[in-house]
Amino acid sequence: MSVNLVKKLHWLGHDTFRIDAGKVIYFDPIRLPAGAPKADIILISHEHHDHYSPTVVADLMKPTTSIVTVKSVAEQIKRKADLHVVKPGDRVTVQGVEIEAVPAYNVNKQYHPRQAGHVGFIVTVDGERIYHAGDTDVIPEMATFKVDVALLPVSGKFVMTAEEAVEAAGKIKPKVAIPMHYGEIIGDESDAARFKAKSPVETIILQAEK
Repeated sequence: MSVNLVKKLHWLGHDTFRIDAGKVIYFDPIRLPAGAPKADIILISHEHHDHYSPTVVADLMKPTTSIVTVKSVAEQIKRKADLHVVKPGDRVTVQGVEIEAVPAYNVNKQYHPRQAGHVGFIVTVDGERIYHAGDTDVIPEMATFKVDVALLPVSGKFVMTAEEAVEAAGKIKPKVAIPMHYGEIIGDESDAARFKAKSPVETIILQAEK
């Protein structure tokens, strides 16, 4: 394993991940295993139900929790303390963690139009950069991303197919790629396997923690 950050990364199914690295950071939390720690920072890419669960977010909250999300989600969150509203291209530092909001959109389907302003996130943790793509197709902006770990959707239909995710990995050139957006709501293990078989970079398939 060539990137230390991978050892601190937990896949909780679909697009939900947790990083334990000083701060406890969640991406798009919609389900939690028993005993899941409270969040220091919660990142939410957009408002769709498979990325934003008001109940789960409430369960993760403590008085000092920060949330970084787009306007469509922020409007639904009752507690406005330390709520950071971002759009593609924004950069914020939250609890000492550098976070970049990057574009996430469809190019050949209409589930996630560019004008909706959905995002992915690039987060710098312990000197390494992790990209959570959110719901996206292969987009030109990916060629500008400089990251160590890329979490890429592979299920197709609403997002990239496994083969398109291979193209995305080639554009981004991370040290490690990890497939997501499969296994429950849409897509299955075969999508992850096809991605890994053709990926141009080191690829790790994580097991979802229940």
